[in-house]
Amino acid sequence: MKDIHYQINTPLSSSDVIRVFNASGITRPTHDAQRIAHMFANANLIISAWHDEMLVGLARGLTDHSYCCYLSDLAVDKAYQRQGIGDALLAHVRQALGPEVSLILLSAPGAMGYYPKVGFTAANNAFIIQRER
Repeated sequence: MKDIHYQINTPLSSSDVIRVFNASGITRPTHDAQRIAHMFANANLIISAWHDEMLVGLARGLTDHSYCCYLSDLAVDKAYQRQGIGDALLAHVRQALGPEVSLILLSAPGAMGYYPKVGFTAANNAFIIQRER
């Protein structure tokens, strides 16, 4: 495994986030740097994974730090996937939240098999109004 270190709530540049999103395969509006900046400026839990000085993974959440957290993004550069970085990002999220906080997410179709392997259970009581753009 490569030497990876993790940081909590370190400000991230939009260009670094866009690079990781594009390199991870996750679908995000990476054509709109201002929107990406806004997404991260308004998140209150960001865990980042770094190899040397390069951002290689991230987890972004919105939480009250008391009852629930919505995990908006979990992305790892494909060159760094299958090395435990996603698992470590989730572990850091859970450590930051503590045992009283539920972790909730919407999975991308391609990641549906991953989340049960790392302790998530499927919810059949969720609802969504899709974004218009």
